[in-house]
Amino acid sequence: MVSGPKSISEPHKEIRFTRGAQASFFAILAAVSGGSSIFLLIFSLNTGTTPLAALWALAPASISLIFFRLSLRCIRHAYLIMTPIGIEIFPFFKPQDNLRVIYWSEISQIEIDQSNRLLIHLSGEPPSGIIASLKPLRSRQRDLLAEAIGGRMSQGPTKRE
Repeated sequence: MVSGPKSISEPHKEIRFTRGAQASFFAILAAVSGGSSIFLLIFSLNTGTTPLAALWALAPASISLIFFRLSLRCIRHAYLIMTPIGIEIFPFFKPQDNLRVIYWSEISQIEIDQSNRLLIHLSGEPPSGIIASLKPLRSRQRDLLAEAIGGRMSQGPTKRE
């Protein structure tokens, strides 16, 4: 079974954003490869070939299981988490090792540009900072993230720390 997120002490104080757009893409790929597996199985059984020809259906079936598992992983695990102490960014591969926490006291400015990137400026100069793609998020989640960041940044530096 797929492991879920860990229980946290104060879940009402954080906002989680999952990779919903990527999950739907992997689910579509799982359905297509599963359908091709069924097609190969039916085609090999109806053509009167040797019974071993039906084993070719196992290749797309295993690929379908991999895509389905990736889809579940994208739905269940967070990509961005906004907490009272900062923003946590989880990469797709090895999130437990490569987790990045950006504290609110480090952030001078945050913006979301036209190409769906989250630009976090850590000092007063615009070229410094972190760029995170928001394409894994659904459009509704991007709007919610923009509102949450705008509300958090409007509190001022004294209340954010």
